[in-house]
Amino acid sequence: MTSQPEQRSKVARRAVLGSALGGAAAAALPGTAHAGEALQADPSAADAPSARAGGRPWKLRNTMNGDGAWAGFLRGQDLLWSRLPTRWYEGPFLGDGLLGSMVYQEPGANRIRFTVQHGRVQDHRPQFGSGWGTCRLPVGHLTLDPVGTVTAVNWRLSLWNAELTGTVTTTAGTLTLAALVHDEVLAVRATADGGERVTWTFHPEEAVSPRKISEAPPAGYTANPPWTTRTAPDGTEQVLQPLTGGGRTATAYRRGDDELLLSVGHSFPSTTAAEADSLRNLRRAASYDAARRRHTRWWRAFYRKSFISFPDQRLQSFHWIQLYKVASASRAGGPVMATSGPWLEPTPWPAVWWNLNVQLEYWLIHGSNHLELDALATTVRQNQEQLIANVPAAYRTDSSGVGRSSDMFANRGVGQPGTGAETGDLTWALHNVWLSYRHSMDKALLRDTIFPVLRRAINYYLHFLTPGSDGRLHLPSTLSPEYPVVPPQDTNYDLALIRWGCRTLIESAELLGVDDELRPRWQEVLAKLTPYPVDDNGFMIGGDTPYAQSHRHYSHLLMVYPLHLVNWDQPESRELITKSVEHWHALTGAHRGYSYTGAASLYAMTGDGDTAIGYLRKFFDPATRFPCQANTHYTEAGPVIETPLSASQSLHDMFCQSWGGVIRVFPAVPTDWADVTLHDFRTQGAFLISAVRKAGVTRFIRIRSLAGEPLHLRHGLTGRLTVLLDDGTPARTRDLGDGTLAIDLPKGREVLVHAGARPDLVIAPVAVAEPGPAWGLP
Repeated sequence: MTSQPEQRSKVARRAVLGSALGGAAAAALPGTAHAGEALQADPSAADAPSARAGGRPWKLRNTMNGDGAWAGFLRGQDLLWSRLPTRWYEGPFLGDGLLGSMVYQEPGANRIRFTVQHGRVQDHRPQFGSGWGTCRLPVGHLTLDPVGTVTAVNWRLSLWNAELTGTVTTTAGTLTLAALVHDEVLAVRATADGGERVTWTFHPEEAVSPRKISEAPPAGYTANPPWTTRTAPDGTEQVLQPLTGGGRTATAYRRGDDELLLSVGHSFPSTTAAEADSLRNLRRAASYDAARRRHTRWWRAFYRKSFISFPDQRLQSFHWIQLYKVASASRAGGPVMATSGPWLEPTPWPAVWWNLNVQLEYWLIHGSNHLELDALATTVRQNQEQLIANVPAAYRTDSSGVGRSSDMFANRGVGQPGTGAETGDLTWALHNVWLSYRHSMDKALLRDTIFPVLRRAINYYLHFLTPGSDGRLHLPSTLSPEYPVVPPQDTNYDLALIRWGCRTLIESAELLGVDDELRPRWQEVLAKLTPYPVDDNGFMIGGDTPYAQSHRHYSHLLMVYPLHLVNWDQPESRELITKSVEHWHALTGAHRGYSYTGAASLYAMTGDGDTAIGYLRKFFDPATRFPCQANTHYTEAGPVIETPLSASQSLHDMFCQSWGGVIRVFPAVPTDWADVTLHDFRTQGAFLISAVRKAGVTRFIRIRSLAGEPLHLRHGLTGRLTVLLDDGTPARTRDLGDGTLAIDLPKGREVLVHAGARPDLVIAPVAVAEPGPAWGLP
């Protein structure tokens, strides 16, 4: 059977050669069929329109096209607080992809803390590793210091405005406050009534690794120098933090009558640029009102790029909060998210983790149509020299890699196969970048980033593949991330990534018109690479190592998800997939939040929405050892941002999938969710999908092509189909079997697919069927 990646490669090759679906080489087929009927090709109709009579022009009616509709809908998703949060994972959070702030009670004090952290602020001493030498560093925090004792709060984190507003009631009176973060400025406003008064204090924090909570500094580590302060003639105050390894952090803040503006700058190796940057940011912000106008304009354009609504209030709110969260934590061109995001707290994880965390952090941006947040792709592109320097010197002429954790510049050496090292993390990260390419069809991203870096990442593997007595190519011992045994040879984690990498390189070379000298080698590897190690329980860890103890990671299942090399469209693989996933979760004890979100996505791939939602709900169950927290953040000894973001991807996988060259609409919707609305959901091939499901039945699907790629749609509709282009003329279609329809859709055009009489083509929120409390502390 031809594999899905091979099918996709053939589809892409046809696109490059300019063979249009439904053109002279393909039979034009009717746009209608009864359920279960196979559409038969009619060679005489090759250049004819669909057999169905042309319908009237159509157009979606989008009720979410005005500020009022958006403000009303998102208000229903807001986080609320009626009592003062006492921990970071209970409180409001603000951010702009660089500067981040969390709001909660100052530990042990009658104060309200606004943390001040920045994604670019890190140490620059790689000799001490990513945990200490190149870790993210704390900046400081503001406190609002009331006169009286805090007795209550009434706060709302507005998603629509990306702004915290509300009151603080004390024994002396009331404080009314508002806060936002925009363009690297934290802007806060507060007024006082009764006997209260507004007092802001900035508290610089020691520039030392947050990892100090779990271990002592490494031998030879020298503390960074103490900060210094100064006041400019205009009253702007600055805290200057020099670093032993070079560079500087500068925090500038200016008080007004009822507001305070604060900005952070960081520079390396310069010791003066940070100071200038922080002052420039304050000048640009000007005032709270001026910053707010620019801020709300950005966020309102952001939300309009896509829309999802479904009837579970708690999960629907959670999903929209994750969109707010990822946009608060990342911007293309900015620093790739650390495991804590921009909200640094005492944690063992003050760096970028490449063996699962960074991948899960960025899956959400694709379907939600927010590729402008992809700092992972820009990090790989901008740091190619560092990725070369990360491999041992003997391999730098043709190889690249990255170790398990690094700073924002991907500075971390990678071990080599044969030593039990974890070697596949860069290749997995490149799968994310490939997904960004597939969702945008931006050939520059393929040419300038994916192809050259993936070529080098796979080259690193090729140095160590050796033939065995069985005639197969084998890989010496490598680590399956986080599986706690002696690393075996032929680790499934790496075999899956090698297969995906070689297939993607061959496909990419064809798309780019590159006659690469390594193509025969990639083909040889695909032909001779040893099969995935499997036993009676399914996929093993690798070699002679079964999956025999609880494992939070699904590193041994990457070929199933997210790579889809082994998938549900292959009937011969279904039993293996099922027993592998069941056995993974049968061994309990080590599972964490992303174990449940991963299982949810795996079951969604099989089309089993009810089992998928059952696993996803475990992440929200307070009885689970590591559940989602009150403000939708997550902690494992410190902030771990990837797991909640991956939970939103699990929801995406229930609503729309687009792997293997096929778009699947509503493939795994839980039975209890009778109504679902999608609008401008982005898929591979650069398509925007709008679809409505009512009473458990798909009513219509609208698809817009942004790149003119071949469109293969698994629609899930029953009955006689109508397939119309945006001008009302029938589209050419071809039945591919298994409920999949090929549709000829040119770039820039739209197609409507429905069964029976034309339904109301309305995009609107669905009614809540499962009420739930707001997130926060309502």
